[in-house]
Amino acid sequence: MCLFFFASIGYAQDISLFNQLNGRYDYTAIGNTLNISENGSLGLCDILASSSADLQLDTNQTVIVAYLYWAGSGTGDTNILLNGIEVSAERTFSDSLDETRVFFAAFADVTDIITEQGSTTYTISEFDISSIIGPFCPSGTNFGGWAITVIYEDASLPLNQLNIYDGLQSVPESLTVTLDNLNVLDNDNAKIGFIAWEGDRALAVNEQLTINGNLIGNPPLNPTNNAFNGTNSFTGATNLFNMDIDVYNIQDNIAIGDTSATISLTSGQDFVMINNIITVLNSQLPDATIEIDTINLECDSRLVAIDYTISNVNSTGVLPQNTPIAFYANDILVGQSQTTTDIPINGTETDSISLTIPEEIPDDFILTIIVDDDGTSNGIITETNENNNATSENISLLIIPETVTLPSLLSCNLGFEKGKFDLSLAIDDLEEFSSADFNFFENLTDLQTNTNPILDAENYTNTSNPQTVYVRLEKDICYEIFQFQLNIENCPPTIPQGFSPNNDTINDWFNIQGLYDIFTNHELKIYSRLGNLIFEGNDNKAWTGYSNRGINNGNLVPVGTYYYVLNLNDINYKPVMGWVYINY
Repeated sequence: MCLFFFASIGYAQDISLFNQLNGRYDYTAIGNTLNISENGSLGLCDILASSSADLQLDTNQTVIVAYLYWAGSGTGDTNILLNGIEVSAERTFSDSLDETRVFFAAFADVTDIITEQGSTTYTISEFDISSIIGPFCPSGTNFGGWAITVIYEDASLPLNQLNIYDGLQSVPESLTVTLDNLNVLDNDNAKIGFIAWEGDRALAVNEQLTINGNLIGNPPLNPTNNAFNGTNSFTGATNLFNMDIDVYNIQDNIAIGDTSATISLTSGQDFVMINNIITVLNSQLPDATIEIDTINLECDSRLVAIDYTISNVNSTGVLPQNTPIAFYANDILVGQSQTTTDIPINGTETDSISLTIPEEIPDDFILTIIVDDDGTSNGIITETNENNNATSENISLLIIPETVTLPSLLSCNLGFEKGKFDLSLAIDDLEEFSSADFNFFENLTDLQTNTNPILDAENYTNTSNPQTVYVRLEKDICYEIFQFQLNIENCPPTIPQGFSPNNDTINDWFNIQGLYDIFTNHELKIYSRLGNLIFEGNDNKAWTGYSNRGINNGNLVPVGTYYYVLNLNDINYKPVMGWVYINY
């Protein structure tokens, strides 16, 4: 994994970390000047539009990245050719001595070109600033040049951390640059390299380069009193007029355990601009990162199931077993885990965890997972990069909305407070049910588990009075709940006007429909045509044509018309009177 920090256009952009690479890596650099000779008040006021340099990589060296920097006097030429291929600036930098002497630098990633063409001659062309250098010549600040840094992998190398810093900062007088994000575990063969512009071989007035207060040099190519003098440390070239590609061994100038280094440059006269700094340090450190693979939520549950992957990719060492992992919901610790094995360089480990989100956490929250976090936002493992251990995702729990209450359904009492209902009538007028998947349930438990739905919803007999029926409406992810009540009422009974108690099993008794087992406290009285009471009945005694009162008690009454008084003993109904005819 690479970390990128982008500079903005303006004057004197501070040198800062642009990219960090970890592995069996090192680098080389090529480049060339456009100046015909070293600039100066007596020098030629002329400049080339192209120049070339040779790149030679060993067969066991594989290009990882390649960056092109170019710079010159004026506001810049940001579109050039590299071996005939158009290259446009992806980032630009600028600096100035005053309002009229302005300088530019540009950057482009040319990895694809270098990877494809490999070891060969590289030519920069159509880099033309000849029309603008005139005002710079009298002060000896006319220049142009380019450099390509090539980071490569070589299996024979130790595990290194390679940091690439860039910006545009300058002297004369003094310049101090602090390089952060270092991890010095072994300073053996540690080195630092520079791409610098406008240095002069002829100017060496109080010019010194130090790292952590130690004077560095590479004599005779780079004397300690004239570090930036138109040379390339990789090729030994001494004719890079007004530009430098230099590298220094600093193993005696940096200590094991250092996480930063301070670069200082002083110059009493020479104007020098630092554009790029690269450090190469032996490092055997892991780099723990985490990625969320899947998140599974359950309806009406605060349980969150997470599948995740721990990686150790941009690393130079093993990520040890038991590296802690912390899980936060809105920055509140809700779970912890740890790696289960040692994760090798470029290795991964996949695991899962189920978290119960506390009620005090909102239903919508930010889930943050941090590897190498002991639950107090502190890490226990030193890594190549301490700033890429976390991942976050917005979570919305599948909490079911408040239950919606629908209007009740009413049915006549068919006996024992039972009735027949068409449950679909409760939702007929609701558009959201028109093409949806839904079921009716007798209780919430069955609804929540989606078991035991009511099968014959259009011909349903209630189980109690009143009774609540629940509706589960399926949604894309979860479901909604509706409820309504079933109520039973005693409807007016239907009284026949005749019956024939002749034991033929057809119409043998005074069958008042909607009366028995419904109006359980009713009283029925039957009178003869003369007004004599001949029968008294109730919910347990229906009239079958026999008298149970008067002189004919126990006998079947003769054919004729009889009169009844039916008292339902229900506050909603008055006594009913009428006649009934008996025939045999």
